[in-house]
This record gives sequence, C-alpha cells and structure tokens, in this order.
Amino acid sequence: MKKITLILLFFTIYANAQTNNYQVGDVVDDFTVTDTDGVEHNLYSITAQGKYVWLDFFFVDCGPCRATAPIFNEFFDKYGCNDGDVYALSINLGNDDDAYVEWYEQQFGGNFNHVPAASGDGGAGPVTTNFGVNAFPTYCLIGPDNKMVNRDIWPVAGVETFENTFPTGFEPPVMQCTLGLSDVTSFDFNIYPSISNGNVTVNLPSSTASSVAVFNTLGQEVFANNYSEKNINLNLQLAPGVYMVKVTADASSATKRIIIE
Repeated sequence: MKKITLILLFFTIYANAQTNNYQVGDVVDDFTVTDTDGVEHNLYSITAQGKYVWLDFFFVDCGPCRATAPIFNEFFDKYGCNDGDVYALSINLGNDDDAYVEWYEQQFGGNFNHVPAASGDGGAGPVTTNFGVNAFPTYCLIGPDNKMVNRDIWPVAGVETFENTFPTGFEPPVMQCTLGLSDVTSFDFNIYPSISNGNVTVNLPSSTASSVAVFNTLGQEVFANNYSEKNINLNLQLAPGVYMVKVTADASSATKRIIIE
C-alpha cells in the first residue's frame, strides 16, 4: 500500500498539470471560498468587476508548489494585490487546514505580499474537484466573461510567465499594494550574475548564519549548503535551465531566479 501511495503521489506531482474539466473557451462554474484570513472570494463577483482571475491550485507538501509560490506572490504584489484588474487566488487541494497553509506561506511565500489562499477549511476541496485538477501546481486564467483563457500556465520561470498570459490589449498598470507587509519578512539578498555558467555570488545584508538551497522548475532541491559570510560564492554544477535560489537567514527567507546556460 505504501508503494502504491508513493507512486500515486509521484504521478500527482509530475503529471501534466491542467484543468481537466474545462477547456479553453469553456464557461467555468461559479464558486465561493474563504481564505485563511476569513475573507470570502466569489468568482463571478470578481469577474463582474472586469477582472482577470489567475488561480493557483496547490498543496502544502508539493515541491513545485513551494518553488513557484514566491513568483505567484510577486506577480500578485506587482499588480496591486487584487486592487487592480489582475486578481490572484490560491486554491488548496483541500487536504490542508488553515494553520498548515499559513505555515506554508510563511515558509515558502517569499518577501512579498501573499496571494489570498483558501484551505480545506475554506471550501477549497470542492473547487479543485470541480476544475478536475489532479496535478500540482496548476495555474490557470479565467476572463471577465467567466471563460477559461489558459488552463495550464507552465513552466513558471518568473513573473513574466504570468505576464505572458495577458490577452491582447490587456495592459494592467503596475500598482503599489495597499496591503501592508506586517506578516511578511523584509529580508532580501542580491544574486549575480542572474545568467551564468553556474558561478554566482549571493550577497547578504550582513555576515550571518544562512542556508542556501537551489531548486529546479520541478521543485526538486538540487543544491543545499550552510554559510556564515556576507558574500557567498557558488559554483553550481547543474544542467542548463532555470533555477530558484532560496536563502534563509535569521528565521527569514527570500527566493530569486537564476538561469544557467
């Protein structure tokens, strides 16, 4: 039974992510979920305001979900934290409760305002079932007419991945969030060059104990080490591709993207 469970989990994570119950152009069903802060989100009420809605279907223990969560949060933050024409919402598989989802955001959400997330406590499970999602993460886009615009936004390499899904003529302005950052760390770091052969430098605000972890686009950890210096020189012997570098220091963390050629 354990072996079967592991096989099913592997398939769930690495199968082609998409909304199996809706094709592009289909009208999706209305739904209402309550996020971990107790705020309700009703799809048809949101789209009635002329907004495009990006959904993130995830679960807490999903590696690729953890790796791309800060990118989705950055996208949400960049375009006004749902105050503009861009609306972002995370929908849990339904097996995780509010407390576990909040922990997930604190650990993996990055130093941005975080997308509202609905757990199993907030009615996320039936929405995941309705959309027919069985691989995670699945990112999709719904238009103001409640029709599916993009049912499989992947791979997620950066904010531009979501920006590239903007329909022709849709040019939302970059907006400052009205949300505060009280629940999000201000920790940050610099990494350069962002495009390299694997030789990169991580620059921290000060010399401190830190850990550096590198993930590929599947969310697999491909490098990890601990450091104590301000400037960390990495010689990453990795295949060409896009990677996420997560630095943790002083109980805070931030994630940035690099490209290895």
